[in-house]
Amino acid sequence: MTIYRVMVLHLFTHWREWQNMLKMFSTQCAGIFQKIQQSEEYALEDGARLLAQAAVGEGNIYIKGWKEMQAVEVLALEGPEPLRCAKKLEKLEELIDADRVLLLTRFSNDKEAAEMAKQLNDSGIPFIAVAGKTETDGEDLESLSDVFIQTHVARGLIPGENGGRVGFADTMAATFIYYGLQFAIDEMMADYED
Repeated sequence: MTIYRVMVLHLFTHWREWQNMLKMFSTQCAGIFQKIQQSEEYALEDGARLLAQAAVGEGNIYIKGWKEMQAVEVLALEGPEPLRCAKKLEKLEELIDADRVLLLTRFSNDKEAAEMAKQLNDSGIPFIAVAGKTETDGEDLESLSDVFIQTHVARGLIPGENGGRVGFADTMAATFIYYGLQFAIDEMMADYED
């Protein structure tokens, strides 16, 4: 067998493995979306209602994402369908009572996000937190937030070649949650404006 045939056979084998991995990943993502839709339904509605208060009143919806969750922040602010009244949260001092905040991070025990959550509580600013739920001894986003929406992503979704898990789809789950919030806010605002 020539080296060319060996390479083609090798590429074909890896291509089939890649196809199978993509199929598994797609199935797992659909399962995460269904889990969010079913188990976070009330939290999504409560969260949208809380954020809509800013849009109806004199306030703004401030968004802060940590690490990879900044992708959702950018989507909400600069995407093709930006969230109404949305601004990037840079300084807590600029918030007023009519403002609402959306915090997004990988896990509910994120120390930096929890510190900001405590400051928001101290300032009396209502906020939503979106994160994967983790067990912790101290305060976490779930206990500090007015509304907590779980991403249901705690590890990679599919087995990797080295025995670990790959495909940590937290930003995909957070984007799904963001759109759920946005659709509900738009619906509420349409009813309010009529």
